[in-house]
Amino acid sequence: MKALAASLGNPQESFRCIHVAGTNGKGSVCSMIAAGLAGNGLKVGLYTSPHLLDFRERIKIVDGDSFSMIPESDVLNFLDSADLEGRSFFEVTTAMAFWWFAVSKVDYAVIEVGLGGLLDSTNIVSPKLSVITSIGLDHCAILGATRSLIAAQKAGIFKPGVPALVWGHDPETDPVFVKLASETGSRLYFADDWPTPQSAISDIEGPCSLVNSRTVNAVFDILGLQCNRDSLSRAGRVTGFHGRWELVHTAPDVICDIGHNPPALKLVFSKLEALGRPLVIVYGVMADKDLDGISSLLPSSAEYVLVSPDTTRALPAARLALRLSELRPDLHTTCSDSVADGVQAALRAAESLENPLVFIGGSTFVVSEALLYLKNNCAV
Repeated sequence: MKALAASLGNPQESFRCIHVAGTNGKGSVCSMIAAGLAGNGLKVGLYTSPHLLDFRERIKIVDGDSFSMIPESDVLNFLDSADLEGRSFFEVTTAMAFWWFAVSKVDYAVIEVGLGGLLDSTNIVSPKLSVITSIGLDHCAILGATRSLIAAQKAGIFKPGVPALVWGHDPETDPVFVKLASETGSRLYFADDWPTPQSAISDIEGPCSLVNSRTVNAVFDILGLQCNRDSLSRAGRVTGFHGRWELVHTAPDVICDIGHNPPALKLVFSKLEALGRPLVIVYGVMADKDLDGISSLLPSSAEYVLVSPDTTRALPAARLALRLSELRPDLHTTCSDSVADGVQAALRAAESLENPLVFIGGSTFVVSEALLYLKNNCAV
């Protein structure tokens, strides 16, 4: 990655940046920071993943009260002009983002880590602040089987003399962060030392909205940056942020969320149950996910429509149904041939319920295909 960046003139050195890692919440935090900065007249690059409907969602500039995605012509120009032989998809995408931000002369860039931290393609930046939003068990085959091992990978974004902010105190991960911050000479902050706001400070909703709000408040305080609270309150619209506890249809209400690991799904399903409404859940997972850990979190009162998105990584719906029948025989499930068919079936099932809520989730791929179906066939 360093060699690729050098071949492009090290574009990542031309702007100030904030580097954000974490198991969950990092995309929301990145978008909130970008909106708060842009509302004060700064031109802000925003690099996040994954995308849902358009690859260019990953690479945006937030300027004032609106955002723009990298133009298709610039994507093609970069691919034609850069030496990308043997590079991975994420390496190419990261280099493209850095290049476009430099060409566009952004004042700041908010950079989301793709996976882990230490060996991530984004970890060639020299940030003003390193942020870790949360630590949970996900991608364990790559990052390690314990939260302390995962914390060590994510703390790999700590840089010499650069302050570091992590979400909260935790007896399992605190020693890791303290040790690595000491080794890099990074002043270490914990966002849960900041006061809890009375309500979420952004329109990016979800079970972690207050946690994310405290983290964002800490970011601006630590860096001594001014935050435009009005822009921050509309961060989802200002940055074009989608797929996190997002209302995508009404009559009936349909919410989607791309949370896919046990820590995220525990919060999502708890919030769904707390609403006390009849639930129809369109659900699909990738074959490598911890279904044993996830199955215990599934609300027993919901009707489930099991689906398999169009990717070889997905667990086929029939196999998902079989596994759930073994793990959770109390659940009522049906299978659909595709995500689009599953969304149709869920909407039909909701017609017979009073004040129902349809939830779509389990995988980014499920949400992406569902959004495409709803966009083309249903009005919000």
